[in-house]
Amino acid sequence: MTIPFRVTFTILLSLLIVSGCGIISRIQEPQTEMPKAEREFRGVWVATVGNIDWPSKPGLSTEDQQREALAILDTVAAMNMNAVVFQVRPHCDAMYASALEPWSSYLTGTQGKAPEPFYDPLQFWIDEAHKRGIELHAWFNPYRALLTKGTGISDSSIVRRRPDIAKKINDGMYWLDPSSKEVQDISYAVVMDVVKRYDVDGIHFDDYFYPYNDGKFPDDENWAAFQKKDGSTSREDWRRSHVNAFIERVYKGIKAEKKNVKFGLSPFGIWRPKNPPSIAGYDQYNMLYADARLWLNNGWVDYWTPQLYWPVNQIPQSFPVLLGWWAKENTMKRNLWPGMIITKPRDEKTADEIFNQIMITRGFVPEGPGHVHFSMKSFMRDSSMLNTVLRNGPYQKQAIVPSSPWLDNEAPTAPVASSAIANDTIRITISHKNSNDVFRTVVYYQYNTVWNYTIINMNDSTFTAPLSRIARKETRQRGGEIKIDETVETLKRIAVSAVDRMGNESEQTVIPVETTKMPVPFN
Repeated sequence: MTIPFRVTFTILLSLLIVSGCGIISRIQEPQTEMPKAEREFRGVWVATVGNIDWPSKPGLSTEDQQREALAILDTVAAMNMNAVVFQVRPHCDAMYASALEPWSSYLTGTQGKAPEPFYDPLQFWIDEAHKRGIELHAWFNPYRALLTKGTGISDSSIVRRRPDIAKKINDGMYWLDPSSKEVQDISYAVVMDVVKRYDVDGIHFDDYFYPYNDGKFPDDENWAAFQKKDGSTSREDWRRSHVNAFIERVYKGIKAEKKNVKFGLSPFGIWRPKNPPSIAGYDQYNMLYADARLWLNNGWVDYWTPQLYWPVNQIPQSFPVLLGWWAKENTMKRNLWPGMIITKPRDEKTADEIFNQIMITRGFVPEGPGHVHFSMKSFMRDSSMLNTVLRNGPYQKQAIVPSSPWLDNEAPTAPVASSAIANDTIRITISHKNSNDVFRTVVYYQYNTVWNYTIINMNDSTFTAPLSRIARKETRQRGGEIKIDETVETLKRIAVSAVDRMGNESEQTVIPVETTKMPVPFN
């Protein structure tokens, strides 16, 4: 089944690359009915552990940290992506002002040392993301205590303060014991502290529960104490029970505090080998003690991002085969937005693979597709072929994040809009009865018979469009010559709608397009 997909999408990709090199506009079929803006979660992970994505190195000045953050967010916006999953707790430390855990060494080079001049990185990322119409999801590692590579153990580290719960495992890594009720309380408190104090759009966990170390973990003391009470439960079930309880607790805690904050999980992409039968690989159920299928089946998430870091045609771990299996397991109809890995952003093969996976995901999840890329640094490299292919292909148009109707299905009030015309241009002024319930505004416009749209952000109150424009269309002739046709397109209709933080879109406010010109230009 994978060969036809690759052949079809490779041909399509080739056409898109050609279009980016020479064809100015594409033939569009007439569309007389007013369209709806595309919906897709287009996310990217911004990893701070090891300075993978941000900041580029420890000890940068506040100005340089902020400059790098803005460059990332501007790139996300320019790519027509709409979500950033920002790592705020690399390992029992904080990329924000916390009374519970020390400042991360990845910021200043020293754990416990605040940025100078002082600022709160998480608040900065939230504010700047929202200005650009980008969701900001706070990404936590609930159990990783410390990576000692490249950094020492400071007095503020939980490894020094609580050696009874922070266990040394391998390669200089320390891990909190998931079987400890106190550990669960600590990690839960850290998550809820961010939910309460910051205007985040989501809370996110990745695949690290128990560590990747062949199922060995130093929890003999707690296991022995449990056996005295219950001799029938296996050690594997006992470990899984603690992780299960923690996931359920976090989900319910977030909903009790702020119902509209989404909780997303990004587990290892294979639940268990032979599920489905052709799949082989790592067994997270028995090695990470993560019963990821249970969490999805029980609806303890709002979006599900299994790390499907394999190509379409890799039979033992095929991307579409695994995605199809997870789609069938999604009995609670949560948002299914798989994780994709970018290996070589300058490479045509990688660009082709990501293009294909996006299109396959749209086919499997037509109602509210989405995906998350690992990681942001691949989009920041010069001459990235991936950027060009996505921007000219599946990311040509902006997209609204799909809704989560089990959290909120009430659309905002339609905008109030007025228009003024001068110098062959129409300017729309937009306001909202409840601006706090609006995150973005969609402006729909029809030139001749073709509709299109632009999504503007919450701080934008005006939109300007020409009453007429010249459209150029290039067609290649049999002899290889390019023929250019120019036509005049006239603005026929225009309308606006409001979109809230949960992706609910209002009814459209239609704005008359007057033909009488004002005698003076706009102020």
